Amino acid sequence: MLSSLIRRNKPRSEMSFMEHLDDLRISLIRVVFVFAVGMVVALIFYEKAPAFLGLPLEWAKHPETSPISFMIGKPDAGLVSMEGLKEFTFMGVWKVLMYAAFGVGVGLASPVFLYETARFVGPALTDREKRGLIPFCIAAFFLFLMGASLAFLWLTPMSIQIWQHFAAGLGMEVTWQASDYYSFVVMMALLTGLTFQFPLALIIMMWLEIVRPRTLMKSWRGMLVGIMVLVALITPIAEPISLLVMTGVLFGFYLVAVGVGTYVVRRKRVARGDKPNPEDDDLDDDDDDDKDDDSGYRGSRYSDPVKPTTPLLGDASSAKPKSTPPPAEGDLSSLD
Repeated sequence: MLSSLIRRNKPRSEMSFMEHLDDLRISLIRVVFVFAVGMVVALIFYEKAPAFLGLPLEWAKHPETSPISFMIGKPDAGLVSMEGLKEFTFMGVWKVLMYAAFGVGVGLASPVFLYETARFVGPALTDREKRGLIPFCIAAFFLFLMGASLAFLWLTPMSIQIWQHFAAGLGMEVTWQASDYYSFVVMMALLTGLTFQFPLALIIMMWLEIVRPRTLMKSWRGMLVGIMVLVALITPIAEPISLLVMTGVLFGFYLVAVGVGTYVVRRKRVARGDKPNPEDDDLDDDDDDDKDDDSGYRGSRYSDPVKPTTPLLGDASSAKPKSTPPPAEGDLSSLD
């Protein structure tokens, strides 16, 4: 059992269907194992993880301490004078520990998840596709880190400042509960990191020829509106500047994904012997149909039909000779 968790006993080409399922189970066990190790490490050093996750609140209260202080606005007086996080129940303390451990576990398990995914689907790919799988996994990991870092450094502090501003406008004194705050920080980072994966999803769909690059380019207006709605749902930010910046970043990723997908699809089709653009297939089919129709139309209207060389049955005019021989001598029947 332990040896099967460490290495595969058979080549993938020699495995049966049940052995493939067992191999998938082993890959999932590895990912869950690394995730559990990360959670245990976070629980052992439980004093460090909450202090790290508390940095966005500190940056919201004191923007000058943030590495991107120029992108964070000035806080309200109530936020600056706010005391530390509080928790009112024992289960709330446990939730704080679990949220911190969950964030660390996901951070450690994400590279292993990408590796196991590439390892499982790798034998079904060609050598050219296998070479492109490594940069694809690296790009997925860095895009996830980019989204999580953006949420941790900028979106979360900005959200805290905006919520506190609305609370002050309503004359409310907010007491930040620790479990709510840590769940907000972790989920904001995870959701934003996953949102940054959508360019790779578009490239995969174009590579599988589920959607065409030209179709995506024609529907850029609808995609822009969809990205704006997605940003508004995932990031609870009512401030227009943050919404526009996030929408602009994701829409830029969309344009880059369409460009990369166009290049990948062309190379795949040329290597397969097809024409570079998928749209050329539809044009060729239409042209062939038009040519067939035109040839049949010209044949029936403009071309001369071939006359039969043999007479038809029952056609007396065709069987009758054009001239009759002269009558023989002594034959008086022609005088009648």
